[in-house]
Amino acid sequence: MYHIRPNLIVGFHGCDEAVCNALLNNPNRIKISRERFDWLGNGMYFWENNYRRALDWANEKHKRGKITKPAVIGAVIELGYCCDFLNAEHILMFKRSYERFVTDLRQRGKELYESADKAKGRSKNRMIGELDCFIIEHMHEEIAAQIKEDIEQQGFSEQRLPDSVRGAFIEGKPVFEGSGIHEKTHIQIAIRNPNCIKGFFLPRKERISDGFHYDISDISEDGFLVSEPGVPYNV
Repeated sequence: MYHIRPNLIVGFHGCDEAVCNALLNNPNRIKISRERFDWLGNGMYFWENNYRRALDWANEKHKRGKITKPAVIGAVIELGYCCDFLNAEHILMFKRSYERFVTDLRQRGKELYESADKAKGRSKNRMIGELDCFIIEHMHEEIAAQIKEDIEQQGFSEQRLPDSVRGAFIEGKPVFEGSGIHEKTHIQIAIRNPNCIKGFFLPRKERISDGFHYDISDISEDGFLVSEPGVPYNV
């Protein structure tokens, strides 16, 4: 069973500027991704506390011609009932769902679905992402079926479908030879229940300075922080 995560976190979503502006103006119009290679299954994806990776992702999509102008939108998120793959119990649930799926295939004389994709030249990461996505959705289908059965038999169920899915991914090259820390390691979140998103915001640009404090000379006559003498700081 999943556990509730009531604490608020900050997530960043890399996207086109038009998508960013649309979410700011209409925060209830949330698009759920259903790509077969989504690592964590269906959901709206966020980089947890990682503005830079969200921006990198948007820039990469821009280079591939997928978006017109890279942008990042921030969100305040409550994970709710979370399938958290940083939790050993949830990893075990995922493993057992995979094992049941494979057993069922073998009983029907079939092979694991991803084997057919190997001949199509798919990248290793893409294939792994597709398999993880498929098993996560399969696991949630099992839970939904159990909920339905419980309600039919006893009028209620102790099971609940997750509001969000969270996972850590070791990605990129080691930061230096022999290091166990990789350049693109991150935590990603897929929000399945839009009510987990408490609000969107436009991330402000951090002011680059020698320290965290400012004095009266940093403030213009109209009350703005300034990046240069007499120039309002652009937030």
